[in-house]
Amino acid sequence: MAAGKKHGVYQLKVTLDGIKPPIWRRILIASHVDLEQLHDTIQTAMGWTDSHLHQFVSGRTCYGLPDDDFGMEVEDEKKYTVSQLLKKEKDKLKYEYDFGDSWEHTVLLEKILPADDQGRLPRCIKGKRACPPEDCGGIWGYQEMLEVLNDPSDPEYEDTLEWLGEKFDPEHFDVDEVNKELAGSF
Repeated sequence: MAAGKKHGVYQLKVTLDGIKPPIWRRILIASHVDLEQLHDTIQTAMGWTDSHLHQFVSGRTCYGLPDDDFGMEVEDEKKYTVSQLLKKEKDKLKYEYDFGDSWEHTVLLEKILPADDQGRLPRCIKGKRACPPEDCGGIWGYQEMLEVLNDPSDPEYEDTLEWLGEKFDPEHFDVDEVNKELAGSF
């Protein structure tokens, strides 16, 4: 980055791929943060619990936490900033969380904003629908879970409620709740 150049603020839209109607979050984040911080922000904004492995994919390069035992070539996400992968508006990258359930997200750079007057960062400014519960079986397992929850006569209904441990509303999203968690995390 050129000397004296101010860091901008990125408005990103993070969309969980393959689910209709879509589940997404719009976040503001400093352009100079590293991919690990972006991962943490996505986890909080989406509602994931950071219980599984993850990676970012840009082109043919994977970024994540290098692990010799895992057997994949992964660039260290701590060494790359968001602005190194997303350089201009409409640029995208993939974010995969939980390689078993394979929750793939599209991260779209919607806008590059000036750093002045953007408030506390990172921050979620909008979103739709609840994040699927951890370990529900990916897209297909989630869709099956929703079908069961919509039919109290389904033989799996009571077991699904017990497994969830709490009422689950797939339409619920509370931006204020997300921002309280983001404020406490960074």
